[in-house]
Amino acid sequence: MEYNNTTTISRKNKHLSDFERGQIELLHNKGYSAYKIAKELGRASNTIRNELKRGTVSQIKNEKIVQVYYPDTGKAVYEKNRKNSKKSYKALECGHFLEFVYEKFINEKWSLDACCGYAKKHNLFPNKTLCTRTLYNYVDIGLIEIKPIDLPLKVRRKTTKKRVRRNRIQLGKSIEERPIEIESRNTFGNWEIDTVIPKRNKKEPSLITITERKTRMEIILKIESKKSKLVNESLENLLKKLKNPASIFKSITSDNGLEFANLTDLERKYVEDIYYCHPNNPQERGSNEKHNSLIRRFLPKGKSLLNYCEDHYIKIMNWMNNLPRKILNYRTPLEVFIEELNNLGLIDNLGELVQFDIAI
Repeated sequence: MEYNNTTTISRKNKHLSDFERGQIELLHNKGYSAYKIAKELGRASNTIRNELKRGTVSQIKNEKIVQVYYPDTGKAVYEKNRKNSKKSYKALECGHFLEFVYEKFINEKWSLDACCGYAKKHNLFPNKTLCTRTLYNYVDIGLIEIKPIDLPLKVRRKTTKKRVRRNRIQLGKSIEERPIEIESRNTFGNWEIDTVIPKRNKKEPSLITITERKTRMEIILKIESKKSKLVNESLENLLKKLKNPASIFKSITSDNGLEFANLTDLERKYVEDIYYCHPNNPQERGSNEKHNSLIRRFLPKGKSLLNYCEDHYIKIMNWMNNLPRKILNYRTPLEVFIEELNNLGLIDNLGELVQFDIAI
């Protein structure tokens, strides 16, 4: 069989083999220069010079000191240099930074990337920080007190592919009709919505989670049960408080759950457009799904919302909106959201919208 893509050309930057060192010894003893040896072996002349320098030792022959090249000596020096070429751990130099990471991770539930990015952005530890990848490596090898099992996504990240199926129930406009500027996240005021049910029971209260696509701002509303009527009433009560709701809520993207079956009743009156995703494709509401996974850290499945005090979900919302995000250049969603409201001249709407003091 003929292989058209094969080549006999030697790859550059490849380390010298034992055979090549033997060839260097033979040619060097014949009086070849480093340049001529390099031509014979198809190597760079500096590679040969460096190898000759590594493997040359002083010997006494006939009562005279001579310089002789030995392949074994060259290989031994090469291997010693390779062992010492690794960069040393910076854990001891970055002790205060690692303490900061541990405190934020344990007490404020920040991600390792948020800790790293926030510290660098605000120059908290000049020249004494580590990159995100190094932090995760330190966790894996046990150089810091955080264990791999403590990382929320370490043992449950899924890599299965999703396929798009046609929706049998047409509740409203398909996400396929959504304009490209919403998809690109360049415009403010486009939201994603879902419900979080801590415990599956018809009498159990639920949470409505609404995420703004550009700023990642999160709004959490509590409802007594997962019914479309209560969902609409809760959203309508929120939107009525706003002076110009259509400027803040330009569009809402929802899944095909029956709790959102009547969401189109709010269209045009309070919200410009309502879009529905394809069935079984939560990645089409990626930001909202990510925020729901953050909520699950504090409200795990199977735990009733009745077991928590009334303001528990508001504390979760505050934490999420004040968490530095890499996608926002380590600014918080609240900072970016306030900036967008300022641009629209609607900063007075903030208190009614998020139901908490902006100074938190």
